[in-house]
Amino acid sequence: MTVRTILDTKGHNILSVEPDAKVSAAIKLLGERKIGAVLVMNQGRLEGIISERDIVRVLGERGARILEEPVSAVMTRKVVSCRESDTVAGIMEMMTIGKFRHLPVVEDGKVVGLISIGDIVKSRVQEYEAEQEALRDYIKTA
Repeated sequence: MTVRTILDTKGHNILSVEPDAKVSAAIKLLGERKIGAVLVMNQGRLEGIISERDIVRVLGERGARILEEPVSAVMTRKVVSCRESDTVAGIMEMMTIGKFRHLPVVEDGKVVGLISIGDIVKSRVQEYEAEQEALRDYIKTA
C-alpha cells in the first residue's frame, strides 16, 4: 500500500495558515477541524508545520503570551515529507523514528496532501479486514 492509496481515500485537502498568523488563530483552526497539525505555507510554499505538540511545548516554556505571537515563532521549520509513491510501511517507520504524527506529501515541490498516523492506522485496519473477509470467503468455497 502506498501514500497515494491513502490520499485517494482521504482526499487531497490541505489546510494551512500563513507564517504571520497568530498562534491563537492556528489553535482555533485545530480545534474547529479536530485535527492535530496544520501546515504553515506562504504563497503555496511549505515553510513549516505547527502541531498540538509544538504549541504545548512552547506554552510550557514561555507561557500564554505565545498566543499572540506569529505561528513562525512556534512552528517546526525542518519538515519531513514523503511522496505519493512511498509505502505505508516506510512512512510508519519514518514517523516512529522521528516521533511525529503528521507528514506532508510533496510531489515536484508542491504539497499535494497531508497524512497522519491516524490515517495510516485506519487504512491498515481496512486492509486487514478485507484480507480476513477474503480468507473467510475462500474457506467457505473450499
